[in-house]
Amino acid sequence: MKLYISGHNGMVGSALVRRYKNEPDTTLVLRSRKELDLLSQADVDNFFATEKPDVAIIAAAKVGGIHANNTYPADFIYENLAVASHTIHAAWKHGVKKLLFLGSSCIYPKHAPQPMPEDCLLTSELEPTNEAYAIAKIAGLKLCQYYRKQYGVRFHSAMPTNLYGPGDNYHPQNSHVLPALIRRFHEARLDGKTDVVAWGTGAPRREFLHVDDLADACAFLLKQDNPPDWVNVGTGTDATIKELTETVAAVTGFKGKIAWDESKPDGTPRKLMNVSRLAALGWQARIPLRTGLEKTYASFLAEQAAGTLRV
Repeated sequence: MKLYISGHNGMVGSALVRRYKNEPDTTLVLRSRKELDLLSQADVDNFFATEKPDVAIIAAAKVGGIHANNTYPADFIYENLAVASHTIHAAWKHGVKKLLFLGSSCIYPKHAPQPMPEDCLLTSELEPTNEAYAIAKIAGLKLCQYYRKQYGVRFHSAMPTNLYGPGDNYHPQNSHVLPALIRRFHEARLDGKTDVVAWGTGAPRREFLHVDDLADACAFLLKQDNPPDWVNVGTGTDATIKELTETVAAVTGFKGKIAWDESKPDGTPRKLMNVSRLAALGWQARIPLRTGLEKTYASFLAEQAAGTLRV
């Protein structure tokens, strides 16, 4: 199998490389952003025409937290639409047999039922702060669905919950909640701070999936003869932000006090994926949250020491 993984230097892509690099009879086809501009339709078409991979996993995306999504919505919708349309069309045009497109749990409505089932897609409005990113990801999902319907190709999508793990982005403004917490408590410990302020009440509940579990789920889905058009990938369990924050503090060795600023907004009360569809196929997550956080903090320290930390 000749496997193309787009975005292989990112957190998700690098996890997929770890999953497949020792797989027998699998040849990885990898291109950095400098080597292949996914925003150029001509470059992408030429790449697929030349390399002719058998299978493609589209993990490349412009990603960021609430601040980044809210500040740069035009960038998020344009770049993610371009990546999806260029790669999916070129893959079909040049005979890719299987393609898995990676989306996000943010594709579901702001007031989706909890846990969120796949069938609630497009039933009501999206969360405004990440609407641009979500629309682009929905478009990618629908491209796969309709190319499959019209041409019979096995193009399908996976919708992961909140991800964390090695290779995450620890930027102080543009990172997601878990890497932001890891960096904050790590630096607070080094600076000898006695307290760290956290936003809200800590009551909202969130679900987190280690990126190596996602990579394993992708490999599982690609082996299915008739996979769903799109399927949720998560743990099916969640934790309060308070529990998460306290766990990160413990893992990083911070001994001080966590002060909750209840004047700050809590956000959505709960965001949990319904993973029954994937469970019925025979897959479930294996890395517990505490274990995953310990591994992630160890990789944070290693990346920092090596000068490769994404900040």
